[in-house]
Amino acid sequence: MTLTQERTLAAKLRPDFPILHQQVHGHPLVYLDNAATSQKPIAVLEALQHYYQFDNSNVHRGVHTLSARATDAYEGARDKVAAFVNAAHREEIIYTRNASEAINLVAYAWGMTTLTAGDEIILSVMEHHSNLIPWQLVAQRTGAVLKFVELTETEEFDLDHYRSLISDKTKLVSVVHVSNTLGCINPVNEIVQIAHQHGARVLIDACQSVPHMAIDVQAMDCDWLVASGHKMCAPTGIGFLYGKRDLLRQMPPFLGGGEMIADVFLDHATYADVPHKFEAGTPAIAEAIALGAAVDYLTNIGMDAIHAYEQELTAYLFQQLAILPDVRIYGPQPQADGAGRAALAAFTTGAVHPHDLSTILDQAGIAIRAGHHCTQPLHRLVGAQSTARASLYFYNTRDEIDAFVAALKEAIAFFGEIFA
Repeated sequence: MTLTQERTLAAKLRPDFPILHQQVHGHPLVYLDNAATSQKPIAVLEALQHYYQFDNSNVHRGVHTLSARATDAYEGARDKVAAFVNAAHREEIIYTRNASEAINLVAYAWGMTTLTAGDEIILSVMEHHSNLIPWQLVAQRTGAVLKFVELTETEEFDLDHYRSLISDKTKLVSVVHVSNTLGCINPVNEIVQIAHQHGARVLIDACQSVPHMAIDVQAMDCDWLVASGHKMCAPTGIGFLYGKRDLLRQMPPFLGGGEMIADVFLDHATYADVPHKFEAGTPAIAEAIALGAAVDYLTNIGMDAIHAYEQELTAYLFQQLAILPDVRIYGPQPQADGAGRAALAAFTTGAVHPHDLSTILDQAGIAIRAGHHCTQPLHRLVGAQSTARASLYFYNTRDEIDAFVAALKEAIAFFGEIFA
């Protein structure tokens, strides 16, 4: 793919994102914090407004016109998400507030009720805190044992170490698809296959992959997969859990209340079938509908086109960063065409603290992330207290990468003079 793709993709789509067309501190905004949250296109903003302006009503609970329209849009969005990840059944998509809640749902509804002392859970050292802390809590309460897959020399998932850890004691493997710090794309198909050979269940944290590449949960054969809407052009406050239908039906409810019931008596209750068994109370209706609009938007672009364009941007980003002195990028290097890793770079620049670097870049209108990116154990492992991170999406351009690298070069020179 050549620069022609940039003119036909990013330039074509940028008008759909009003927030990108502003100045920050007198400079055009360059938004490079997409791994934290993506921006929202007009179509998604209009979906939110349309619901509140014309259809605002509770779902599933009324027979009047507004409730029927809201329910149709809410459940229609579920169909869109199911198709987006190629779920076998619409009931396999559970709405949650975010991916963290989705992981906690599995941890409490399956982990707490299934795991016993001595059972083993395999994670990796690169996991986001949201895919670490819930399993720590499960292990503490059930007596299950946590094991961690280490990194290779190129700071990727060590598949050989994973093979050495897994055994018939392994009951769960829960790993990230794409690391939000290392940018590595983990071999999830092999991870799932190996786990299933030992009778273990597999949860995939797909927050950094669902927005950027085509995902097929049936081909992957994972038992659960989680994602956050706000990283894929949808609003905050909405995410989803995919789970195999038979497995979800075996799991007890996570929260109790309205909507998740069949019949209620004073001393007991029976529960609704999936997905509603796991969606207690009034849901985030507008946000779910807008998630459906975001799925439509991404589908119309084409996930293969998004992934290919981001590979081009990745190659260019790494080429430009390689020119700068004292920049240490974590994770594997991309291939010449940008393949092999995500469109993000977490890095350090010698003695310059990432927070200072981010502050200086903000004065130039450039938004990057600085911190531990909710991967403190990983940062300790690679010997960095924190890192700066530039992360790209399909509306970013080479010109923005040039602006970022130029500002970064100036910042490194500025701090170099201070430390000299």
